Amino acid sequence: MDSFAGNFLNWSVTRDYMPELMAGMWLTLKLAVVVNICGLIAGTVLALVRSLRVGILSFLVVLFADVTRALPPLMLMVVGYFGLPFFGLKLNGFAVASIVLAAVLASFTEELLWAGLAAIAKGQYEAARSTGLTFVQMMRYVILPQAFRMILAPLTSRIIATTKNTALASVVAVPELLSQANAAQGYSGNGSPLTFASIGYLVILLPMVIVARRFERMGKPA
Repeated sequence: MDSFAGNFLNWSVTRDYMPELMAGMWLTLKLAVVVNICGLIAGTVLALVRSLRVGILSFLVVLFADVTRALPPLMLMVVGYFGLPFFGLKLNGFAVASIVLAAVLASFTEELLWAGLAAIAKGQYEAARSTGLTFVQMMRYVILPQAFRMILAPLTSRIIATTKNTALASVVAVPELLSQANAAQGYSGNGSPLTFASIGYLVILLPMVIVARRFERMGKPA
Protein backbone atom coordinates (compact mmCIF):
# COMPACT_ATOMS: atom_id res chain seq x y z
CA MET A 1 0.00 0.00 0.00
CA ASP A 2 2.87 2.36 0.82
CA SER A 3 4.42 1.61 -2.55
CA PHE A 4 1.13 2.37 -4.33
CA ALA A 5 0.71 5.64 -2.43
CA GLY A 6 4.26 6.66 -3.24
CA ASN A 7 3.75 6.05 -6.96
CA PHE A 8 0.19 7.32 -7.45
CA LEU A 9 -0.66 9.53 -4.46
CA ASN A 10 2.54 11.50 -4.07
CA TRP A 11 1.49 15.09 -3.44
CA SER A 12 5.02 16.50 -3.61
CA VAL A 13 5.44 15.23 -7.18
CA THR A 14 2.02 16.53 -8.22
CA ARG A 15 2.75 19.90 -6.64
CA ASP A 16 5.91 20.31 -8.74
CA TYR A 17 3.87 20.05 -11.93
CA MET A 18 0.71 21.73 -10.68
CA PRO A 19 0.94 24.83 -12.96
CA GLU A 20 1.15 22.66 -16.07
CA LEU A 21 -1.61 20.33 -14.85
CA MET A 22 -3.96 23.22 -14.03
CA ALA A 23 -3.25 24.80 -17.42
CA GLY A 24 -4.07 21.48 -19.07
CA MET A 25 -7.28 21.14 -17.07
CA TRP A 26 -8.36 24.66 -18.03
CA LEU A 27 -7.64 23.95 -21.70
CA THR A 28 -9.60 20.68 -21.51
CA LEU A 29 -12.57 22.51 -19.99
CA LYS A 30 -12.35 25.26 -22.60
CA LEU A 31 -12.19 22.73 -25.43
CA ALA A 32 -15.10 20.74 -23.98
CA VAL A 33 -17.30 23.85 -23.70
CA VAL A 34 -16.57 24.95 -27.28
CA VAL A 35 -17.07 21.47 -28.71
CA ASN A 36 -20.29 20.68 -26.85
CA ILE A 37 -21.97 24.02 -27.52
CA CYS A 38 -21.04 24.04 -31.21
CA GLY A 39 -21.86 20.36 -31.65
CA LEU A 40 -25.30 20.62 -30.03
CA ILE A 41 -26.24 23.73 -32.01
CA ALA A 42 -25.00 22.26 -35.30
CA GLY A 43 -26.73 18.93 -34.65
CA THR A 44 -30.02 20.66 -33.85
CA VAL A 45 -29.82 22.73 -37.02
CA LEU A 46 -29.08 19.62 -39.10
CA ALA A 47 -32.04 17.77 -37.59
CA LEU A 48 -34.32 20.70 -38.36
CA VAL A 49 -33.02 20.87 -41.93
CA ARG A 50 -33.68 17.15 -42.30
CA SER A 51 -37.20 17.59 -40.88
CA LEU A 52 -38.02 19.85 -43.84
CA ARG A 53 -37.85 16.68 -45.96
CA VAL A 54 -36.24 18.38 -48.94
CA GLY A 55 -34.66 15.55 -50.95
CA ILE A 56 -31.12 16.79 -51.59
CA LEU A 57 -30.82 18.52 -48.20
CA SER A 58 -31.95 15.43 -46.30
CA PHE A 59 -29.53 13.29 -48.30
CA LEU A 60 -26.61 15.60 -47.50
CA VAL A 61 -27.46 15.66 -43.80
CA VAL A 62 -27.70 11.87 -43.63
CA LEU A 63 -24.46 11.51 -45.61
CA PHE A 64 -22.64 13.87 -43.27
CA ALA A 65 -23.97 12.10 -40.17
CA ASP A 66 -23.18 8.60 -41.42
CA VAL A 67 -19.67 9.41 -42.66
CA THR A 68 -18.71 11.42 -39.57
CA ARG A 69 -19.96 8.74 -37.18
CA ALA A 70 -18.18 6.00 -39.12
CA LEU A 71 -14.73 7.61 -39.15
CA PRO A 72 -12.52 7.58 -36.02
CA PRO A 73 -12.13 11.10 -34.54
CA LEU A 74 -8.39 10.49 -34.12
CA MET A 75 -7.98 9.88 -37.86
CA LEU A 76 -9.99 13.00 -38.68
CA MET A 77 -7.78 15.09 -36.41
CA VAL A 78 -4.59 13.76 -37.95
CA VAL A 79 -5.84 14.35 -41.50
CA GLY A 80 -7.08 17.83 -40.61
CA TYR A 81 -3.90 18.88 -38.85
CA PHE A 82 -1.32 17.35 -41.16
CA GLY A 83 -3.29 17.14 -44.42
CA LEU A 84 -4.99 20.51 -44.80
CA PRO A 85 -1.70 22.47 -45.07
CA PHE A 86 -1.13 20.73 -48.43
CA PHE A 87 -4.23 22.60 -49.64
CA GLY A 88 -3.05 25.92 -48.26
CA LEU A 89 -5.18 25.77 -45.11
CA LYS A 90 -3.26 25.51 -41.84
CA LEU A 91 -5.22 25.39 -38.59
CA ASN A 92 -3.80 25.15 -35.10
CA GLY A 93 -4.39 22.03 -33.04
CA PHE A 94 -7.12 23.56 -30.90
CA ALA A 95 -9.12 24.58 -33.99
CA VAL A 96 -8.74 21.16 -35.62
CA ALA A 97 -9.74 19.30 -32.45
CA SER A 98 -12.71 21.63 -31.91
CA ILE A 99 -14.00 21.22 -35.46
CA VAL A 100 -13.59 17.44 -35.52
CA LEU A 101 -15.15 16.75 -32.11
CA ALA A 102 -17.96 19.25 -32.70
CA ALA A 103 -18.71 17.59 -36.05
CA VAL A 104 -18.81 14.15 -34.43
CA LEU A 105 -21.13 15.38 -31.67
CA ALA A 106 -23.29 17.16 -34.25
CA SER A 107 -23.73 13.96 -36.23
CA PHE A 108 -24.83 12.00 -33.17
CA THR A 109 -27.05 14.84 -31.96
CA GLU A 110 -28.71 15.02 -35.36
CA GLU A 111 -29.50 11.31 -35.38
CA LEU A 112 -30.79 11.30 -31.80
CA LEU A 113 -32.88 14.41 -32.30
CA TRP A 114 -34.25 13.10 -35.57
CA ALA A 115 -35.38 9.97 -33.75
CA GLY A 116 -36.97 12.15 -31.08
CA LEU A 117 -38.79 14.26 -33.67
CA ALA A 118 -40.05 11.13 -35.42
CA ALA A 119 -41.34 9.74 -32.12
CA ILE A 120 -43.61 12.70 -31.45
CA ALA A 121 -47.22 12.08 -32.43
CA LYS A 122 -48.39 13.82 -35.61
CA GLY A 123 -51.24 15.31 -33.62
CA GLN A 124 -48.70 17.49 -31.80
CA TYR A 125 -47.55 18.99 -35.10
CA GLU A 126 -51.10 19.47 -36.35
CA ALA A 127 -52.26 21.06 -33.09
CA ALA A 128 -49.32 23.46 -33.10
CA ARG A 129 -49.89 24.50 -36.71
CA SER A 130 -53.62 24.92 -36.13
CA THR A 131 -52.90 27.65 -33.56
CA GLY A 132 -51.15 29.71 -36.21
CA LEU A 133 -47.57 29.01 -35.16
CA THR A 134 -44.90 29.22 -37.83
CA PHE A 135 -42.53 26.30 -38.42
CA VAL A 136 -39.83 27.93 -36.30
CA GLN A 137 -42.25 28.76 -33.47
CA MET A 138 -43.73 25.27 -33.55
CA MET A 139 -40.31 23.69 -33.27
CA ARG A 140 -39.09 26.08 -30.60
CA TYR A 141 -42.07 26.05 -28.26
CA VAL A 142 -43.79 22.70 -28.88
CA ILE A 143 -41.76 20.05 -30.66
CA LEU A 144 -38.10 20.52 -29.69
CA PRO A 145 -38.70 20.62 -25.91
CA GLN A 146 -40.50 17.28 -26.12
CA ALA A 147 -37.87 15.78 -28.41
CA PHE A 148 -34.96 16.84 -26.22
CA ARG A 149 -36.71 15.43 -23.15
CA MET A 150 -36.98 12.06 -24.92
CA ILE A 151 -33.32 11.90 -25.90
CA LEU A 152 -31.80 13.47 -22.79
CA ALA A 153 -30.23 10.26 -21.44
CA PRO A 154 -28.44 9.11 -24.64
CA LEU A 155 -27.52 12.69 -25.52
CA THR A 156 -25.91 13.16 -22.11
CA SER A 157 -23.91 9.97 -22.60
CA ARG A 158 -22.72 11.27 -25.95
CA ILE A 159 -21.71 14.64 -24.47
CA ILE A 160 -19.72 12.87 -21.76
CA ALA A 161 -18.03 10.63 -24.35
CA THR A 162 -17.18 13.68 -26.45
CA THR A 163 -15.71 15.47 -23.44
CA LYS A 164 -13.52 12.46 -22.70
CA ASN A 165 -12.43 12.42 -26.34
CA THR A 166 -10.79 15.82 -25.83
CA ALA A 167 -7.82 13.72 -24.67
CA LEU A 168 -7.29 12.83 -28.35
CA ALA A 169 -6.32 16.45 -29.01
CA SER A 170 -2.85 15.67 -27.71
CA VAL A 171 -1.99 14.11 -31.08
CA VAL A 172 -2.38 17.52 -32.75
CA ALA A 173 -0.18 19.33 -30.22
CA VAL A 174 -2.91 20.51 -27.84
CA PRO A 175 -1.52 20.45 -24.28
CA GLU A 176 -4.76 19.34 -22.61
CA LEU A 177 -5.02 17.67 -19.20
CA LEU A 178 -4.05 14.11 -20.09
CA SER A 179 -1.21 15.29 -22.30
CA GLN A 180 0.23 17.39 -19.48
CA ALA A 181 -0.22 14.53 -17.01
CA ASN A 182 1.57 12.09 -19.33
CA ALA A 183 4.41 14.55 -19.77
CA ALA A 184 4.70 15.07 -16.01
CA GLN A 185 4.62 11.32 -15.43
CA GLY A 186 7.39 10.86 -17.98
CA TYR A 187 9.62 13.55 -16.47
CA SER A 188 9.06 12.50 -12.85
CA GLY A 189 8.85 8.73 -13.30
CA ASN A 190 5.84 8.84 -10.99
CA GLY A 191 2.15 8.18 -11.74
CA SER A 192 0.75 10.78 -9.32
CA PRO A 193 0.12 13.38 -12.08
CA LEU A 194 -2.13 10.81 -13.80
CA THR A 195 -4.10 10.45 -10.56
CA PHE A 196 -4.57 14.22 -10.55
CA ALA A 197 -5.75 14.04 -14.17
CA SER A 198 -8.32 11.41 -13.20
CA ILE A 199 -9.61 13.68 -10.44
CA GLY A 200 -9.70 16.57 -12.90
CA TYR A 201 -11.90 14.62 -15.31
CA LEU A 202 -14.19 13.72 -12.41
CA VAL A 203 -14.48 17.40 -11.50
CA ILE A 204 -15.45 18.21 -15.09
CA LEU A 205 -17.74 15.27 -15.83
CA LEU A 206 -19.47 14.40 -12.57
CA PRO A 207 -21.50 17.65 -12.38
CA MET A 208 -22.70 17.02 -15.93
CA VAL A 209 -23.96 13.58 -14.93
CA ILE A 210 -25.71 14.89 -11.81
CA VAL A 211 -27.41 17.77 -13.64
CA ALA A 212 -28.51 15.47 -16.45
CA ARG A 213 -30.06 13.04 -13.97
CA ARG A 214 -32.01 15.85 -12.34
CA PHE A 215 -33.33 17.09 -15.69
CA GLU A 216 -34.25 13.53 -16.59
CA ARG A 217 -36.25 13.14 -13.37
CA MET A 218 -37.97 16.47 -13.98
CA GLY A 219 -39.08 15.21 -17.38
CA LYS A 220 -40.68 12.06 -15.97
CA PRO A 221 -44.37 12.09 -15.08
CA ALA A 222 -45.16 12.06 -11.37
